[in-house]
Amino acid sequence: MARGVPLLSLVLALLVGGLLWNAQANHSPGAQANRQIDQAQQAATAVTFQQAEVALEQFRALNGTYVGASLAGFGVKLARADASSYCVQAGDSHLAGPGGAVAPGAC
Repeated sequence: MARGVPLLSLVLALLVGGLLWNAQANHSPGAQANRQIDQAQQAATAVTFQQAEVALEQFRALNGTYVGASLAGFGVKLARADASSYCVQAGDSHLAGPGGAVAPGAC
């Protein structure tokens, strides 16, 4: 499963690049371009949280808890962790897990 993370990151980077190139190529109005950029940023944030979630689940599988997990290099902060749950935040969004969805605001 960990092998899919770099591939997913590559696909996301290509998607963001394609969206930005498309916005420039079509000389789209500012509102449409901003909407596409916002969508690309939301997709990037979702992938970042997804990668962190995979790392946390792997840590829990090995250690039986989320406490002590490190998310260095993922661009997110582990705000709270205990034996059965965690909360990760990045920018103005957070993910309460396991099984949660990305939501606005801090943990």
